Amino acid sequence: MRLASLFLLATGLVLAASASSSLTMGKADMKSAGVLTFGPDGILFAGDPVGGAIFAIDTDDNKSAAGVAIDLKAANEKIAALLGAAPDQIIINDIAVNPVSHKVYFSVSRGRGPEATPVLLRLDASGKFQEVQLDRVKHSKVALPNPPSAESKSGRGPSPRMESITDLAYVDGKVFVAGLSNEEFSSTLRAIPFPFNSADKGTSVEIFHGAHGRFETNAPVRTFVPYTIAGKPNLLAAYTCTPLVKFSIADLKPGQKIMGTTIAELGSGNRPLDMIAYKKDGKDFILMSNSSRGVMKISVENIESYQGITKKTEITGVPYETLAAFKGVEQLDLYDSKNALMLVRGEGGSLDLKTVALP
Repeated sequence: MRLASLFLLATGLVLAASASSSLTMGKADMKSAGVLTFGPDGILFAGDPVGGAIFAIDTDDNKSAAGVAIDLKAANEKIAALLGAAPDQIIINDIAVNPVSHKVYFSVSRGRGPEATPVLLRLDASGKFQEVQLDRVKHSKVALPNPPSAESKSGRGPSPRMESITDLAYVDGKVFVAGLSNEEFSSTLRAIPFPFNSADKGTSVEIFHGAHGRFETNAPVRTFVPYTIAGKPNLLAAYTCTPLVKFSIADLKPGQKIMGTTIAELGSGNRPLDMIAYKKDGKDFILMSNSSRGVMKISVENIESYQGITKKTEITGVPYETLAAFKGVEQLDLYDSKNALMLVRGEGGSLDLKTVALP
């Protein structure tokens, strides 16, 4: 989804042949449509939490094209009409921009709950939706070896199985996956090499949640971006209520347990929805949409200087500002080097898609 697109132009030409040759034609038997991210050569990675798997799908969309401004009203209603459903029976789970063609891809559930039909859609520059046919498409998949049981229950919120895959990013030949496992420390990060062979058990992750004043091992990462800190690759991950945590990619080893470094507390009573990383005027920023706290612009300059939070605390750490101009933003992706793509909840419940200048 997000920062991974910045790496594709550098790695795509090298990996394209081996990536596409690893896919086979047939039916992509997705059980659910979850989070999305792009890899090389127009390959779309899609999370299937119900099926406990990651799919790599050849979109045959690898011709370079410049991006055009998007201002599409009521995208959810247009999708519902295309699929022959009522708007309240359509859930847009994620959006992803192909960094080469700048076409926008949608992960959609037709219906609600685990029995909903998964659908992938593509929006072209003319504003026309087209379904990505899953019955016959070049693809591959990798099953997670230890997702939560399909029968597992949660005291609040969705079934843990629905959170087996909460976010994805592709970087340097690997698909990074956040979510829950059936391990004792269920919060898990995985690094799965692509082309797919198999997935390991992943790395169990623990954090100190300053707002809660305790260590947590079972709360999933909600959204994350890859980010280089002091020359070393890291993942910056956001959790509910809203700690921002860094994990060194070098520490993500199969079957191990690691402790992340909490570098900010961004406010309780909130669920982070999506993140992108970008550069403007020579400085690095994170843009994060939230359920209750609007869109945050987080400065990550000198991020390596922030010490880990280890005591109960309220808002502290890496600085941010809330952008009053952006309201109702549910999904984000980096559109190009100067613009973000936003899916915005408007009046009456409509979901509008638009490009906006990076703040």
